[in-house]
Amino acid sequence: MLTVGDRFPEFQLKAVTSTDPAEAFEQITHESYPRKWKVVFFWPKDFTFVCPTEIAAFGRLAGEFADRDARVFGVSTDSEYVHLAWRQQHPDLQDLPFPMLADIKRELSTALGILDRNEGVCLRATFIVDPSGVIRFASVNDLNVGRNPQEVLRVLDALQTDGLCACNWQKGSPTLEAA
Repeated sequence: MLTVGDRFPEFQLKAVTSTDPAEAFEQITHESYPRKWKVVFFWPKDFTFVCPTEIAAFGRLAGEFADRDARVFGVSTDSEYVHLAWRQQHPDLQDLPFPMLADIKRELSTALGILDRNEGVCLRATFIVDPSGVIRFASVNDLNVGRNPQEVLRVLDALQTDGLCACNWQKGSPTLEAA
């Protein structure tokens, strides 16, 4: 698995950005949104149970991420058409303020090393990528355990201080001074 300090892989994926089929699809690449921090999170499958709780939670925090000059991207190995159908059907996903990327060839998830060996779907991986394309945070949860988007936001805040941040550091708290 790629980890902190590695370059996030190049990619070009179709994404769903709305529930209107006439304008729902867009190409997103590693070059989209230059000079921005990126929060890229993966889920196993559309039309499941834990996944929409996480996706909706990231959606509720999208404004907070944007305030920190970060773009959120959600990714699974489902197609853009499955993403669209799920967004249209699930009330918590209809107004998502970030793109749902379709890694149907599994190229990005394979390059990152986050495919579950038994199921062949993405693990619940989360990456924070700095504006130069370097992974600064990587986390992976078991398929059955949802992640905490509020913690991802806290880590982004800490990374953006360029300082030493103690355990449970919160935005606005002082950073540590090296002795």
